Parts: sequence; C-alpha cells; structure tokens
Amino acid sequence: MLPDDTVLVLNNTKVLPTKLLGKRSSGALIEALLTREIEKGRWEALIKKAKKIKSGEILFFGKTLKAQALERLEDGSWVLSFEESTKLGETLEREGYAPLPPYIFRKNADELTSSTDKERYQTVYAKKQGAVAAPTAGLHFTNGILAKLTERKIPIEEVTLHVGRGTFAPVKVDDPRQHRMHEEQYEIDAAVWRRLNLYQKEGRRIVAVGTTVVRVLETLARQGEPKYSGTTQIFIYPPFQFKMIQGLLTNFHLPKSTLLMLVASLCGRQRLMSCYEEAVREKYRFFSYGDCMLLI
Repeated sequence: MLPDDTVLVLNNTKVLPTKLLGKRSSGALIEALLTREIEKGRWEALIKKAKKIKSGEILFFGKTLKAQALERLEDGSWVLSFEESTKLGETLEREGYAPLPPYIFRKNADELTSSTDKERYQTVYAKKQGAVAAPTAGLHFTNGILAKLTERKIPIEEVTLHVGRGTFAPVKVDDPRQHRMHEEQYEIDAAVWRRLNLYQKEGRRIVAVGTTVVRVLETLARQGEPKYSGTTQIFIYPPFQFKMIQGLLTNFHLPKSTLLMLVASLCGRQRLMSCYEEAVREKYRFFSYGDCMLLI
C-alpha cells in the first residue's frame, strides 16, 4: 500500500517491564507501575493501595528489589528510590511484568503468561530501553514485513521516543490549549536527521509509524539548531503546519485524547470521523493490540 517514494520512520524504543508486585513491611500487598525515571534509580510510580504508605517507608518488590517511598506528588503518584540503582534495568527484566494497559486483565498471571506478555508488548525492532508503554503502531510489523519493505527499496529510518503515561492522558479541559503534555525523552542520530532532510528535498514522502515518531520529527523541525537528544512536550492539535511528515500509520485511539487530535491535524476532522465511522461499523478492534489506519 505504500507509494514507491515512501520513507518509513520507526520508533525503536524498548518497553521496560515496569509493573511490580510487592508488599509493605506490614505484609500488606501493593502493586506499583513505574511511570518515569527522574534520575538513576529514582522513579515516579503509581501505587495501588497506597493510602497508608508514609514518606521514608521501605517497600519490597519481587524477590530482591527494595525501594524507599520518598514523597507523594500532587497527582497521587510516589517518588521511589531503589536500593539497587546500577543494575535496576536488568532486575526489572527479570522480576517485573509488562506494563499492559489497564483494560487488559492479568489476574494471577503465571510465568509463561508474563514472559509472553513481555515479548508481545514489544516491537520486533525495539532496541533502546526506556519506555513504559509500547509505541503501538509498531506492533503491526513482523520481520517478514520489514524484509519485504527492504526488497522494495523503501528506506527505513529509526528514532527513539521513550513513551510515558502522558502520551495517553485524556484532555480534561474544554480548551485544548490549556492541556499540558508530560515530558518524554527522545533521541535521534544526526546522520538520520540529515538523511530525512535530504529525502524531503528529493520530494519523497516521509511516513511516520506512530504518533511518537511524529512528535520527535516535528519537535526537531521547530528547533533552530537541532538537538539530537532531549525532552519534548509538543502537543499537536488542529490547525497545525506539519514540516516533516506526509503520512502516518496509527492505531485507533480513545476519544478526548491528544493522539486523536494529532491525527485530526494531519487528515482533517471530517475525514477522521469517516474513518472511525467505518471502524465502528466494521467492528474493528481498538487500542493497543487493535487495528490501524494508514493516512497518506
């Protein structure tokens, strides 16, 4: 379906198994979802059954992890400081669970289910660890599909944006301009950015796989001197002048989401509504493991 002049851009972030089951020193069971790494070994976390937790308390997760609850933030999340900060990523891979969206239920998941979730909630080209949610448009790709694209001589480039929970946060204000996006870390190789600009000058069509790729490329396009790594809070909503992308592969998103607004910015509200009318009529599957649309 891709035109011959397409350049495809993927987000190669890798999802960390940041869901942790644990208990307090009293023995009371808790469940934590690490949502953002503030610095080495220190994370923001959403904790279930956290009402009685006190600042300074030690929490126990998995078989070996210990964390101190430092402070409760205004939004109800906690800052946790892990005792073993240097090899935390390795420990999470071993003892954590895939941070599946809340509408996917895993009650008392066994080890086989857990390892399968870790594999399936990951793109086949995931490389750079740091996301707490999958860039879901990429879940549609297999190694076979990528090989066929290479056979067609369609260039494939990669960027990194570590997806955070802010990407999926609903817009709760009447005026979207009052909505504030959470910061997310991005990274792009300087050579990749140079090639993308060259492709653009050649008149090729840059197609982003997922809204996270759009946010990286459009962030850089608005910088005088490109910063190849940093954080972005870009919020794309109509009307928006795209400077880098001319196409998008994306899943079907929730109403009142920033993701839906981004897609509407690219294709127009009316066309977007007609896409969703067909999706509802034909009973497409929505959300993370759902169906997708290609806008070109």
